[in-house]
Amino acid sequence: MKSQGKKKSTKKKKANNTYVNALNFFAEAGLLKHVKRSGWWVAGIKDPESVAEHSFRCAIIAYYLAHLECVDASRTMLMALFNDIHEARINDLHKMGHYYIDFRDAEKKVFADQIYRLDPSVQKDMTHFRKEYEAQKTKESIVARDADVLECLLQAKEYVDNGYTKAKKFFQKAPDFLHTVSAKKIWKEVKTWDSGSWWEEVVKFER
Repeated sequence: MKSQGKKKSTKKKKANNTYVNALNFFAEAGLLKHVKRSGWWVAGIKDPESVAEHSFRCAIIAYYLAHLECVDASRTMLMALFNDIHEARINDLHKMGHYYIDFRDAEKKVFADQIYRLDPSVQKDMTHFRKEYEAQKTKESIVARDADVLECLLQAKEYVDNGYTKAKKFFQKAPDFLHTVSAKKIWKEVKTWDSGSWWEEVVKFER
């Protein structure tokens, strides 16, 4: 009887560890709220958006683009959402840094370590869509990548509209990385779009 009790205790401990591991992963993901998108510093933006903020809108854009491009929206959104999860451990490195340092191996190592203790089904799923995104062969992965680029362009336009004129330099090369018809059409609108117009239409001003 004592032996059976010990087995039950062990099982319970393992189950608790599963949830603790999940909580640790959630906490790590939360760290992205404090990691800044460093590329904007060269445009004179002292306090740019966080990686978490970028990832959130990436997922929304990916979801929308997926519908326009008639691909699996859920899978596309997941790839966009978790694309920068590794930056919780190694931070965001701007393009100048990438010119001198090849971060690809580090990103892969970090991702493998991040999911190591997660539930097996979560590990399997995250590994699959991470590899899919990196390969850039499926329509969903291409749309997810377009969402990432488009979010950067959208953010750049917002910064320009708020007086950070140097952010316009991001308009020069980034659009060349867009592949889908829908993303290119949205980018065409972004160039002349007033990023503050949406809320002006919502708010009713008194005269």
